[in-house]
Amino acid sequence: MNIFDIIGPVMIGPSSSHTAGAVRLGNLARNILGEEPTEAKIILYNSFSKTGKGHGTDKALVAGILGLSTDDDGIKESFIIAQNKGIKVNIVFGNTYPELSPNTAKLILKGKNNSTEVMGSSVGGGRVIISSIDGFNTDFTGEFNTIIIVHNDRPGMIAKVASFLAENSINIAQMKVSRESRGKTALMVIEVDEEIPEGLKLALSSTNHVQRVMVIKSALGGV
Repeated sequence: MNIFDIIGPVMIGPSSSHTAGAVRLGNLARNILGEEPTEAKIILYNSFSKTGKGHGTDKALVAGILGLSTDDDGIKESFIIAQNKGIKVNIVFGNTYPELSPNTAKLILKGKNNSTEVMGSSVGGGRVIISSIDGFNTDFTGEFNTIIIVHNDRPGMIAKVASFLAENSINIAQMKVSRESRGKTALMVIEVDEEIPEGLKLALSSTNHVQRVMVIKSALGGV
């Protein structure tokens, strides 16, 4: 049990799922992109789509991709802030899909250097689960410090990364690996107990067959 379970997040808005969780989804998508977005298409599904406008879910998701926190008064003005920054925002209220979590959104972000497609759900109390990144299956919450590595699928890659982290006193809490197909692009999501120094991220980025490394700081330490 953690602080989210006990008291929930400090937030602006009527619902932790529709507001705080939506902000955190946006925060995580922004961190995965790795830069300020210039364009955002956000598709809301199920309960998010049906009641999201009344609960301000659309504003909360946009606030998240702007980097605002769950208790920021700017959430209410997120569309105006995005417009003033020159960020193009397209909100789509999508259909109902029983196989998806009730409060689900897909965030398609573009920046000057990167682009990403993130699917995630708000599961209550301000907590979220990221279920996919760029079509790769994932399953992480952002509550741990998280390393996301896009790499070529080669024998020994998982062992190489795990050994490198161990040598730097980084303890792995959970790991999930997904790939397009054998020998193609793969994605590791590694949740760890310690903070990740910038130097370690750079060292991982220079490893053979690694395409990109993203580091997401634990949400429990503040978004």
